[in-house]
Amino acid sequence: MTATRVLVLNSGSSSVKYQLVDMADGSRPAAGLVERIGERTSRLVHRPPAGGPERTSDAPVADHEAALKAAAAELAADGLGLGAPELAAVGHRVVHGGLRFTEPVLIDDEVLAEIERLVPVAPLHNPANLRGIRTAQALSPRLPQVAVFDTAFHTTMPEHAARYAIDTATADAHRVRRYGFHGTSHAYVSRRTAELLGRPPSEVNVIVLHLGNGASASAVRGGVCVETSMGLTPLEGLVMGTRSGDVDPAVVFHLSRVAGMSVDEIDTLLNKRSGLLGLCGDNDMREVRRRVDAGDADARLAFDVYVHRLKKYLGAYCAVLGRVDAVAFTAGVGENSAPVRAAAVGGLEGLGLAVDPERNEPPGGEPRLISPPGARVAVAVVPTDEELEIARQTYALVSEENPG
Repeated sequence: MTATRVLVLNSGSSSVKYQLVDMADGSRPAAGLVERIGERTSRLVHRPPAGGPERTSDAPVADHEAALKAAAAELAADGLGLGAPELAAVGHRVVHGGLRFTEPVLIDDEVLAEIERLVPVAPLHNPANLRGIRTAQALSPRLPQVAVFDTAFHTTMPEHAARYAIDTATADAHRVRRYGFHGTSHAYVSRRTAELLGRPPSEVNVIVLHLGNGASASAVRGGVCVETSMGLTPLEGLVMGTRSGDVDPAVVFHLSRVAGMSVDEIDTLLNKRSGLLGLCGDNDMREVRRRVDAGDADARLAFDVYVHRLKKYLGAYCAVLGRVDAVAFTAGVGENSAPVRAAAVGGLEGLGLAVDPERNEPPGGEPRLISPPGARVAVAVVPTDEELEIARQTYALVSEENPG
């Protein structure tokens, strides 16, 4: 193929992120974000090629169609429009692909219909993803459109890991099972961790800790996911910025009966008013740590709850994998919070886990080891790149379909 660029689109409920990736050299000619879609004041931020100054606009953006048209206009102003001959495809992040979509797929009417059928298990995400896809199709009908699914990487989980212990007929009728999310990040980071160790992914067992405002863990055996912390929805698992993670399911019944809360109110509580925010009033780990260092007791408790849950999953996934070659921290908190990394593995020396304080201190940057030299289990910081992973999978598929 002569066209080597992929436009990656991530359509959220009130935002559209876009990034142009050139697969010839991995460069990012342009990127941007339209946020607060449908509100009185929306904002578009566009980063042009060659390090030029950002262009911003605060004009109202009514809907996703208007947002994508505005983004396309910004790209066209840089000579990078949807009709540019260098553009090979559009790669769409789609949150939920159920069990059917285990790989990226070229989007057609049947694919769209299946994504729509999955809306009940992803009501906040799949509708926005669909709006982004349909608008992109309308703007450029001949350009290949590819769906890359957050859940796909986790479809390799064995049935005993994916099943909930509830009535099978009920579960099957309503698609109730563990799906997992952040799959593009877990796929990218597990592969990059193997590269960091100088070994093929098929030989490496990795525990990936994707710690951002949303957080998830995965156990990856030889490049294949065998367990992950998120379940039917992104609510299960680790403590997150505003999500509770694991709770006794009877909490829902208790709050309904005793507090008189509706299902929607409990949903809002667990997804938007829990986690770090619910424990101490802040969902940003940087602010939580600032308060911890200042002696704030609520922030200290929130941090300790967060870390305790991380330790539980680390220990559990060591048991699931049997042999662990590496633990990789990624995403905003994982890449930038040395205290979280140190606390998460602290006291787990018996499992071969430790961090070197000097190696651990620097934030972000390139993939690197932070474990002591000669450690039995490598502990690494591996910056995630979900846009590159989506572009890579998209480009591989369209190259397969059009080898010339």
